[in-house]
Amino acid sequence: MNFQSYPAIFSVSFQPSTPFCATIKPSLPNIAPINKEANSQSGRIPERVDSNAPNGSNRKLCAPELFRATKSCLCGRRHFIGATGLTTALFPKFPSNASNLHFDYTDMLNKIHPPRPDWYEEFYASVLNTGMKAYEDEVAGCKSQLFSNLRGKAHKVLEIGIGTGPNLSYYANNSDVQVVGIDPNRKMEKYARSAAAAAGLPPSNFKFIQAVGEGIPLNDASVDAVVGTLVLCSVKDVYRTLEEVKRVLTPGGIYVFVEHVAAKDGTILRFVQRVLDPLQQTVADGCHLSRETEKDITKAGFSSLELSMAFLSNAAFINPHAYGIARK
Repeated sequence: MNFQSYPAIFSVSFQPSTPFCATIKPSLPNIAPINKEANSQSGRIPERVDSNAPNGSNRKLCAPELFRATKSCLCGRRHFIGATGLTTALFPKFPSNASNLHFDYTDMLNKIHPPRPDWYEEFYASVLNTGMKAYEDEVAGCKSQLFSNLRGKAHKVLEIGIGTGPNLSYYANNSDVQVVGIDPNRKMEKYARSAAAAAGLPPSNFKFIQAVGEGIPLNDASVDAVVGTLVLCSVKDVYRTLEEVKRVLTPGGIYVFVEHVAAKDGTILRFVQRVLDPLQQTVADGCHLSRETEKDITKAGFSSLELSMAFLSNAAFINPHAYGIARK
């Protein structure tokens, strides 16, 4: 399983009914500063204890519609095809105070993402590092708008499925930000570290942990923001991952997301997605084409939700995309 979407393998001509526009028209709301009461004393992002761990562009995404919701929202649909760490002084390990989530995160990792051969993990990481440029160029406008809500407001950020770190340049470009990135593929770390350095993030402010979204190795209410892009398509348990996201967020903390979703029922695209879904899961490390992820996020119990839908010209049947901000 990989938290990032694999570049499209098939070439399919599909003309979406919703046209693109050059820039994003509706603006997402200006997010207020994060409540830091829960983790202001230490100035650190505490990790959960692992008892078994050893020591030691130019094109921009169009936002045709903006949906607002409190608790519930029915929004559009979706398409698709397509360590060195921080010192223990900066990221100390504390036992979790989660009442019903006592687990060893390495056991969760091994259960959900059994060890792969090194050559496979390295190949997959290198392909993602070099094969996503056209996609990243097209979503640059959307990401720039979304992540502007983090700058100067979220100082402790968790990115789930960080992959090769394409999002770091949008929010991790100063010494005031501390970032923990998790990904089940350990070979992503060197690429993510390189991306962090290129963004201007001091090495001491970045930590990579091999883990899955269903078992985040951080304390409750320990981060101001969670970032996840092209993640929920490949996790084994979407519900549990979203529960984990809410658990680690401080009160008022925000979840920033970009996810490809299933096409509208009854369309040719949805039929194609269903046919190709089993193959996609095999060749793209667990990525699903027909998940209605926007509905999962809507039902997850966030206090508020801003969600938009859009098509990407470079994503073939990895369309549409759902993106936005949810607040705990």
